[in-house]
Amino acid sequence: MKKDIIYSLSSPYRDDFRVTGYRFGKGGKSCCIIGSIRGNEIQQLYMCSQLVHTLEFLERKGCISYDREILIIPSINSYGTNIGRRFWCLDNTDINRMFPGDPGGETTERIAAGVFEEICKFQYGVQFASFYIPGMFIPHVRMMKTCKENTSLANLFGLPYVVLRTPSAMDQSTLNYNWQVGGAAFSVYTNATESIDEKSAEQGVSAVLRFLSRMGVIKYRCHGGFMGTIIDEDDMMDVKCGAAGIYRGLRKCGDEVEKGDLLAQVIHPYEGGVMSEVRAPAEGILFFAHESPLVMENTVVFKVIKRLHK
Repeated sequence: MKKDIIYSLSSPYRDDFRVTGYRFGKGGKSCCIIGSIRGNEIQQLYMCSQLVHTLEFLERKGCISYDREILIIPSINSYGTNIGRRFWCLDNTDINRMFPGDPGGETTERIAAGVFEEICKFQYGVQFASFYIPGMFIPHVRMMKTCKENTSLANLFGLPYVVLRTPSAMDQSTLNYNWQVGGAAFSVYTNATESIDEKSAEQGVSAVLRFLSRMGVIKYRCHGGFMGTIIDEDDMMDVKCGAAGIYRGLRKCGDEVEKGDLLAQVIHPYEGGVMSEVRAPAEGILFFAHESPLVMENTVVFKVIKRLHK
């Protein structure tokens, strides 16, 4: 294992800002894995730490294939993590909306450019990502529709679902979109962001190790995982709540539901009564479930994979 500084930025008030990478093996640049881009992505940071720990062990045993290099970058926003801020602490900008970056631009644009220059040297890219809505997902691999998406490669992760997303204008400045335009890049989503969910974290780490093994980058025995179901995000049904208040979720992601099933209630924050009920609009599987204790009116609280056949 070689510890490396991918990008650094001097600071007049505190220690220099550094983006640290861990390199395993040597030779052809095979795969780069990135963890936390936002300061609150603790689950994503944790999964990278477990990958570093595992790959260090595999490298000592000679299980990194000849002429293969793996780079792991656990965090791109350590400043935000240190003070509990999701975005860049100086101007509250989102580094994940600054790619491919600008070496002469604002601070977060320069960070994005410095990191992107290095990671684009690798054949495959994996990002442990988080969603903009707080909640729980069925672990899955996500790819943007860029005409370069490869669902066959995505299925090598062995996760239950491969999700294809039509990129919006806002998505075109994200890491995943720009990384995928230039090569093969995948986003791996697990259940948590600001906390650690051990079970899904283990799934995420195993999925990356499975991918690396199947691509011949490492020698690692792992179980086969799933033959992932390919779904289009546009085909999922968004379920919204009808009022703002205290949120009481009654079902969780992965549950199978029938049309009309009670999924959640919104409680009056002062008087305690039920203000609104959320019911399943169709038979299917809950792919996403809102988890925050508070909810605003018209918030998406569930995403349902509609079952087409019984």
